Amino acid sequence: MATETPTLESLQAALQMQQATFEMHQAMNVEVFYWWCTAIMMMIHAGFLAYEMGASRSKNALAAGIKNILALAVIIPTFYLFGWWIYNAFPNGFVPVDAAAALPWSQSMGPDVQDMGTGIFWAAFALFGATTGSILSGAVIERIRVSAFLILTVFLGSAIWILAGAWGWHPDGWLLTDLGYHDVGASGVVHAVAGFFTLGVLINLGARKGKFINGVAQTIAPHSLPMTLIGLMMIIFGFFGFLGGCIIFNGGETGWTTIYNTPTNLSAFAFNTLMGFAGGVIGCYIATRDPFWTMSGGLVGIISVAAGLDLYSPSLAFIIAVVMGVAAVQFAKFLEKMGIDDAVGAVAVHGFTGVVAVALVGVFAGGTPNVNGAPDITFMGQATAAVIMALLGFIPGYGISFALKKLNMLRVPEACEDIGIDEVEILAKPYPEANVPATADSDVPNKLAGQSHDGLSPQGA
Repeated sequence: MATETPTLESLQAALQMQQATFEMHQAMNVEVFYWWCTAIMMMIHAGFLAYEMGASRSKNALAAGIKNILALAVIIPTFYLFGWWIYNAFPNGFVPVDAAAALPWSQSMGPDVQDMGTGIFWAAFALFGATTGSILSGAVIERIRVSAFLILTVFLGSAIWILAGAWGWHPDGWLLTDLGYHDVGASGVVHAVAGFFTLGVLINLGARKGKFINGVAQTIAPHSLPMTLIGLMMIIFGFFGFLGGCIIFNGGETGWTTIYNTPTNLSAFAFNTLMGFAGGVIGCYIATRDPFWTMSGGLVGIISVAAGLDLYSPSLAFIIAVVMGVAAVQFAKFLEKMGIDDAVGAVAVHGFTGVVAVALVGVFAGGTPNVNGAPDITFMGQATAAVIMALLGFIPGYGISFALKKLNMLRVPEACEDIGIDEVEILAKPYPEANVPATADSDVPNKLAGQSHDGLSPQGA
């Protein structure tokens, strides 16, 4: 049987077909990678939920948990409505540039078989925003109104942090193009911003009733320390999705790069993430011998090296994390002496550690070149950016919570604090059978029957 001799045109057509197939699979690989990063990031929120519920007294456990669920529910749609647009419109500062493609009614913000990138990157960034809301959530447990928390978390998760992201993560962000800013793992744009936003809220919110007696700080013990420890470990698991979402999976010959387009890989991230975790745990254990803070040290350690995750040697990452574990505990003690009641140490763990982590990149990696004409990394550039991150979080956190306080919308009434927020705002009990005989009438309202929290049917029912 005769075989047709291939022509130059037929060979070119076959090559083009193979090239198109290869590029399609590359795009699918990128899409799959971020899909699973986003899924793993959901574990952060499961962890925060367990962590905060355990850290609360039992009368406030469900309120602490429901805040985390609702934070996800309000940040995701608001980030769709304006968060993604803020990231793309404000790289130069406060004056927007054209970012019509990021508006919710644009073609790219919906199903499009030709676009395998926008949706999956939007999803990862939306969950970064939800993480900032969870950072705020733990610090304010047991006295904030759920409605006030949701207002604050929308500002933080869908506007404030992503403005920091536009300045410090966007390829045209002015912190990068003017100062050479380097923060690959979001120590500044996520943790420092959320931590100092939280500090601003805590100043206006005030301490939990009974936290300070005659000016002396009291220990308000978690109702389930084991649940808190498990929650913290779940957050650490989720961090692998979070940090995976901070690396760029490029198609073609480029390989992995940081968000600043400098070369790196997941191996560098793996070394320093684990060394940071171990160092932070050891540092906090040395400083406290306390189970809660020992486990929180894992977060301190990872956050302390996240900004320079691609640049540090593993031994340096470990040393930084140990020292920061000790330093974060001292900062938490300082805040408590100042009368700030941070129920889970969020300002020290995320805010203080995030700011110092950004500055440390300038200390240990100063002179490292950037690409595309951006200035080299410098200590002054990193220190300046660290201060900007802290102020970008603190000023709106203080201002918005101050307005809510003046409107009497920020804090639950004193009587509610005595009874427990679950009884008043959630209308449920986390452990309804505790200390109740099996044959006793239930004092948990039947919501399907329209009962109110006092067990009676609502008026007119």
